[in-house]
Amino acid sequence: MSSTPSAPLHLAVALDGTGWHPASWREEVARPRDLFTAGYWADLVAEAEHGLLDFVTIEDGLGPQSSHFLEPDDRTDQVRGRLDAVLVAARIAPLTRHIGLVPTAVVTHTEPFHLSKAVATLDYVSGGRAGVRVQVSARPADAAHFGRRTVPRVDDYEGPAARELVGDLFDEAADYVEVVRRLWDSWEDGAEIRDAATGRFIDRDKLHYIDFESRHFHVRGPSITPRPPQGQPVITALAHQTVPYQLVARQADIGYVTPHDPDQARAVLAEIRAEQQAAGRSDEPVHVFADLVVLLDEDQTAAEARRDRLDTAAGEPYTSDARIFAGTPAQLADLLEEFQAAGLTGFRLRPAVLGHDLPAITRGLVPELQRRGLFRHTYEAGTLRGLLGLPRPANRYATRPHGDGPPPAPAAREASRTATA
Repeated sequence: MSSTPSAPLHLAVALDGTGWHPASWREEVARPRDLFTAGYWADLVAEAEHGLLDFVTIEDGLGPQSSHFLEPDDRTDQVRGRLDAVLVAARIAPLTRHIGLVPTAVVTHTEPFHLSKAVATLDYVSGGRAGVRVQVSARPADAAHFGRRTVPRVDDYEGPAARELVGDLFDEAADYVEVVRRLWDSWEDGAEIRDAATGRFIDRDKLHYIDFESRHFHVRGPSITPRPPQGQPVITALAHQTVPYQLVARQADIGYVTPHDPDQARAVLAEIRAEQQAAGRSDEPVHVFADLVVLLDEDQTAAEARRDRLDTAAGEPYTSDARIFAGTPAQLADLLEEFQAAGLTGFRLRPAVLGHDLPAITRGLVPELQRRGLFRHTYEAGTLRGLLGLPRPANRYATRPHGDGPPPAPAAREASRTATA
């Protein structure tokens, strides 16, 4: 597209069932009978690693998929049911060598202590390639699965009740991630001595209580799992508006956003960077990726015809929060360059039909980006943070004198919490 070389971009794929189009499971290349097998997911991630992608995300939820935003449906013509994303990632990790594994975890109704050790374990099993996509749930039916609290049904998404509910859910999510991060730091690097001769396995002075207290959580710590290989596995989150942008700015390493054109991308980026500065993180690298649903074929007519066929099978046109692209790998590369020029550092592609569009990404789009000098030719780091150019964070407790307790939350973070509550 342009003659001026651009910086290399980052590329991820979002894995969900047989693909993001609800009729994807009816395509000949789909494998619906294999959907709940380990081999199915291993094959998908192997293909993504073949394409040198930075990482894959794996979708999850606390209730069955639904065509309705806040409640279950009674459809039988679409994929329903999922395996646990963190467990799938842990099963696949030993079968891969380079690619990052980022399962989705719903942080509403679940406990940060459990997630912290699960993702820390994934980081150990993968040799430092773990991340997590944190997600909230506003569905009353999801809350009913746990019985610990109720979530009111809100039909007016723009009304004050909806704003209060969303603000509270994302404020809770920010505290949740803070607890997880502190638990990962509750063991200093090198806390395990493992000296059989002296009989000392750990240095107890290098384990720390986190003593986190907020409106949402009271967590003592320390973790039961030593500090992960990356120090802090990569935190990611999808965001569509100001309150979720604040979560990205306060706690994430990567934010996924859904602009439909470069101008919208610039506006979203400006808002996230402003929130990042308000949260006291302006000196920390935070990637912002655009999400795109993709249908890729050798010519645009074929891609558009395939989209029409899928829509006909589904009984209605497919719509998405993200932009839907139907065209060739070269045309998609052009679009990615336009978005990159707006300031985005990467992209999370949602294949409409995994059996078709994932290989089209790895064997069509990736070579096109490589020809343009926009994508790697080999994996250049052994950890996910390394692939993303993110430094390994220092342990927040290691530099403090023992007995001083945890560091106080920054004032900016407290102010941000109040603003989103």
